[in-house]
Amino acid sequence: MMRSIAITAALGGILASATPAKAQHATLILTHGKIWTENPQQPEAEAVAIFGTRILAVGSSTEMMKLADTDTRVIDLDGRRVVPGFNDAHVHFIDGCLSLRAVDGIHTKTPEEFRDRVAAFAHTLPKGEWISDGSWDHENWPGTKLPTHQLLDAVTPDNPVALTRLDGHMLLANAKAMQIAGINKDTPDVPGGVIVRDAEGNPTGIFKDAAENLIESHIPSPSPERLRQALSDGLRYAAEHGVTSAQEMANDARQTLDGNMRVYEEALRQGKLTVRIAQFPGLYTWHNQAALGIEAGFGGDVLRLGGLKAFADGSLGSTTAWFFAPYVDSPNTSGIASDTLIHPDEMYAAMKAADAAHLQLAIHAIGDRANHTILDMYERLEKENPAWNRRLRIEHAQHLTADDIPRFAQLHVIASMQPYHAIDDGRWAEKRLGPERLKTSYAWRSLLDSGAVLAFGSDWPVAPMDPLMGIYAATTRRTLDGKNPSGWIPAQKITVAEAVHAYTMGAAYAEYQENLKGSIEPGKLADFVVLTDDIFHEDPVLIEKTRVEMTIFGGKVIYDREEPAQN
Repeated sequence: MMRSIAITAALGGILASATPAKAQHATLILTHGKIWTENPQQPEAEAVAIFGTRILAVGSSTEMMKLADTDTRVIDLDGRRVVPGFNDAHVHFIDGCLSLRAVDGIHTKTPEEFRDRVAAFAHTLPKGEWISDGSWDHENWPGTKLPTHQLLDAVTPDNPVALTRLDGHMLLANAKAMQIAGINKDTPDVPGGVIVRDAEGNPTGIFKDAAENLIESHIPSPSPERLRQALSDGLRYAAEHGVTSAQEMANDARQTLDGNMRVYEEALRQGKLTVRIAQFPGLYTWHNQAALGIEAGFGGDVLRLGGLKAFADGSLGSTTAWFFAPYVDSPNTSGIASDTLIHPDEMYAAMKAADAAHLQLAIHAIGDRANHTILDMYERLEKENPAWNRRLRIEHAQHLTADDIPRFAQLHVIASMQPYHAIDDGRWAEKRLGPERLKTSYAWRSLLDSGAVLAFGSDWPVAPMDPLMGIYAATTRRTLDGKNPSGWIPAQKITVAEAVHAYTMGAAYAEYQENLKGSIEPGKLADFVVLTDDIFHEDPVLIEKTRVEMTIFGGKVIYDREEPAQN
């Protein structure tokens, strides 16, 4: 259970919310720029004035300079494009931070290259230390065959290894790790998970979804010092990519807040937390927040609570996303319901109780059957519980039936999606699903046209926490292998303006913060991103080469491409 002391310790920081002060003079002014405000009443402007952490005024350079005095810092944008700070609506932030100093197996081209990187990493560690940060992707390897523990055993005899596929829904363990976990031929299968076995019934080292916990439960938690260093790395990475807000999703329905909240609260007290974090712990911890009177949108400017995360299924890459029809390349399976959804009455009871406590629900669903099932549960919830501003969410919403697309708008369900996944999965998704189901995969255009709200994110560390690449993916749908220059399922492309909106106002709405951030207008938080190129007036294909020039968080420059970051 989440310890009440952890929440109590954090409340001082979480409720510390700056109030815009009345001031005649700005502390920072940006002039001579192209400012995309996301404010329909003033869509574009030339300059913006900031007092402290908030926006004072937006208008022409001449008007804004009237608010300057001798202490005002003035930045001449020289015509550069400015957008609101990017808000990553779905991220595993601490996991991403830890991944920055880990085995990079995602970009390996062969199993042997992956093995060699693990071997090199193992040489830097003492005997007995786990190798558990880092990922791999067998879809990049010839034949796309799943690895086995034998690939790593010879190079890691003294270190247990547990490395997940990039989507987090499939884990490769070496023999040492399985020995520690007591896994052998007689280990029974796990509800909501899969232990992959060879012809003789021996575990191959691959554990899917709920079965991953057989190994992961034996991995020691990172030390406080490791977490502090990782957070510092991650905050720098976020600033370099213009991310000023992130919504952190639990990895399972029982994950609590303890460790992450402590490291965030410590950084907040020290003035080092330069990403605004909204945390979504596991669904089955709902009573911990409810007992404290926490409701959706609770918190201050930098740390927020009030949401919950659960899972309906696995992932497409692990063939555990739950579909109505079997996989084309694995006709013996249609995927699996999660370890929570295999007990639908229990899961719904938790959802209903959390919703009655006015806590926001965010449910992971990738396959069409998983999405349909959660939409049905949400529809039932809205009928059985009193109405309130609940803002239900489906995380990923990757593969939908045509009939379910309009239900997002009808049921006021936010589609929290990650565009980069489309240009990654698009390299091989057809072999899994066939051409017909792909027509409504990553259906951004159809969802928007039906009136749904889109909130974009990255799913970092599953994908890079790089909103510009997400915008590139949403507007071009050009797969990473270069084989779809006109776009993979091009009918589902959206515009640059729509993609930016999903990364700013859409994401802010998804965490009840549209009145505080997401646009550049007076009174809101002064979070901005200065870009090297004007993404609204160039071929979207060129966005892949656009970079963040400067990131401003709460009125302070925390990243400048030309200078060291200021913390």
